[in-house]
Amino acid sequence: MGRSRYEILEPDKPHFLTCTVDEWLPIFTRPDSVQILLDSGSHQRANEGLRLFGYVILENHLHFVAQAPRLDKCLSSFKSFTAARLIELLEARKTERLLARLRFSKRAHKHDREYQFWQEGSHAEMVFSESVMREKLEYIHQNPVKRGYVDLPEHWRYSSARNYLGQSGLIGIDPWI
Repeated sequence: MGRSRYEILEPDKPHFLTCTVDEWLPIFTRPDSVQILLDSGSHQRANEGLRLFGYVILENHLHFVAQAPRLDKCLSSFKSFTAARLIELLEARKTERLLARLRFSKRAHKHDREYQFWQEGSHAEMVFSESVMREKLEYIHQNPVKRGYVDLPEHWRYSSARNYLGQSGLIGIDPWI
């Protein structure tokens, strides 16, 4: 097996991960779509041993740092569950243009689904030191600021920046201290 810097080679170690909607479609523009991601993360923290150190959700992708006894399995479960729920939400909203793009994106060899929601892979990078953890959390929290969406990281509600300031976030995290 070839080694890739984007594989989860040590699934019990913390990793910086990115999940991107196929074709970078802006799906996470409404609270109900973001809530599906938050609920799934909370469920995995409560039931699957996931430790979530930080996250940010933007309109078409999310970044997070997490650790679990089988992070690869948690990630696969997260992507599968959220894709199904988000497709259901898009169908209920009758968002035909987005659904048509996700239908078009489906790989020809994928016969088990009608849509391709997430891009394949997650660009996993192992966090092997405290300095790398700080760098990744800073990147996560500064992402909405760099994009010009907010002036301060804690003003972006779909982020763990508030948690690190001792404020309530939308979901619990496992702070890196």
